[in-house]
Amino acid sequence: MILDAQHSLVAQSLDSPLGAETVNGDGFGFGWYPVGSEQGSLPSIFHSVEPAWNDENLREITDAVESPLFFSHVRAAAGPPIQRTNCHPFRYLNWLFMHNGVIHGFHELKRDLTFAVDRSLYPHIQGTTDSEVLFHLALTFGLLDDPIAGMRKAVQFVEEIGRARGVDHPMQGTIALADGATIWAFRYSSEGRSRTLFHSVDIPTLQEMYPDVPRLKLFGQRARVVVSEPLNDLPGAFLEVPESTVAILGTEGYHYEPFMARAVPA
Repeated sequence: MILDAQHSLVAQSLDSPLGAETVNGDGFGFGWYPVGSEQGSLPSIFHSVEPAWNDENLREITDAVESPLFFSHVRAAAGPPIQRTNCHPFRYLNWLFMHNGVIHGFHELKRDLTFAVDRSLYPHIQGTTDSEVLFHLALTFGLLDDPIAGMRKAVQFVEEIGRARGVDHPMQGTIALADGATIWAFRYSSEGRSRTLFHSVDIPTLQEMYPDVPRLKLFGQRARVVVSEPLNDLPGAFLEVPESTVAILGTEGYHYEPFMARAVPA
């Protein structure tokens, strides 16, 4: 998935056909939970400001690490500087967070958004990105108790502040959260034209569809991925997550829930 797939993460860092930025060479990050991970397990993270295609440590780590749940991310800096503290995924306790997108007008909204972060959480913000502030807003609004409600309140707050400051469509992107056992993958934008988000079909179905593809025999029966772009061109292998939806991946597979009823009008 990270190195060797047809449209691997490294390949997407060089050429991302469905991305807002074709090249994503401003650093990368990798976060993973330990073998036997369950809700509450603490993840490890590795960040680098090197392009993913140019960091030999990435291959060393992916060759050595065994993990039942991991996140990976390549970055195209949209303003905040290229530094390790600005690389995703971000971590708080047992939670990992990634964002593929942007808070439009963040330069104008930053003070209001940052000052709304709970005082106890504020010292944990180490970088300067809109994504890290969004994560800490969601934590402030109750993500630890209810991830969907916490993220919804954070996005609604961003839109409220954005509209008050004259930003037509403040929120754009897809978001991934994990607690050690479950992944929540959100697709939403204020204008209703969100960046892409896909998840794989279950492995038994894929193996039945493509019995002559050797690579599919390498995966366990419960292997699943959530990605910004399909990892290969096999028809039917990946399903697109609908707009304003959260895809939830647990031990029983995927299910969808509505995220935001509609985009907030400008």
